[in-house]
Amino acid sequence: MILVVGATGQLGGLIVHKLLSRGHRVRALVRDRAGAADLAAQGADIAVGDLTHPDSLLRACDGVRAVVTTANSMSRGGDDTIESVDRAGNTNLIQAATLQGVDRFVFVSALGADPHHPMPLLRAKGETESRLRDSDLAWTILQPDFYMELLMMIAVGAPALAGETVTLIGEGRRRHSLVSMADVAAYAVAVLEREDAAGQTLVIGGPEPVSLRDVIVAFETDLGREVTVRTLPIPLPSEGATDPIVSLLASLETYDSPIDMTAIAERYGVAPTRMSDFVSGVVASTR
Repeated sequence: MILVVGATGQLGGLIVHKLLSRGHRVRALVRDRAGAADLAAQGADIAVGDLTHPDSLLRACDGVRAVVTTANSMSRGGDDTIESVDRAGNTNLIQAATLQGVDRFVFVSALGADPHHPMPLLRAKGETESRLRDSDLAWTILQPDFYMELLMMIAVGAPALAGETVTLIGEGRRRHSLVSMADVAAYAVAVLEREDAAGQTLVIGGPEPVSLRDVIVAFETDLGREVTVRTLPIPLPSEGATDPIVSLLASLETYDSPIDMTAIAERYGVAPTRMSDFVSGVVASTR
């Protein structure tokens, strides 16, 4: 039995589907059984619980040989915070897995995670990575670059599809190895099926680094029309600096994150999704 934490999220749902399609028995941790009807229909065992409730995690980990977690506080809101979910919640999960004798533990972290990172989320993820490395679990850590489905769609895809103006912070020419969630799900399943993945930290990106300008060109090509673009200078005006997406886009203009995926993709049998193919699929789905 494999426990997937974060199963109702976009990435977690992909992992559940891929595991089930490969014949694995899957238990999905959900906070509300009513919201897990699709997972149950696919054949997943449903466990009601929460990262902030240690007793529920002990029950969820009972009889489980592996845990995969994608959960984080960013999509939860309310009383769920980086402190309660990404720091304390992940600690609770590691402890529950250890107490229940779980063998494998796959943690979907993020590129740049570090216990000393100035960004709270990346600092909390870095702390979780350190706890895993110090544990008795056979762990694998995945550090994906920014997701195509999130950053790329928020910054460029959504306004481009709506015929609205795309706003870039700076010139948008820094290159990052944007990665599809489908690829990350494929790696999560692949590392569970390979004993030599234990004790490994895998940095994951797409097949080539791209800029937001490249993304705009891809949307223009598939939409068959020009996308209007405006740029905001860095440093940002004070009223824009408090918006988390704007701040993130500004930070992306300070570095590049190219990742050579050739060897890892071959080793784990994953065919990386090209940005242009992803954009073509998104545009086709809207027609």
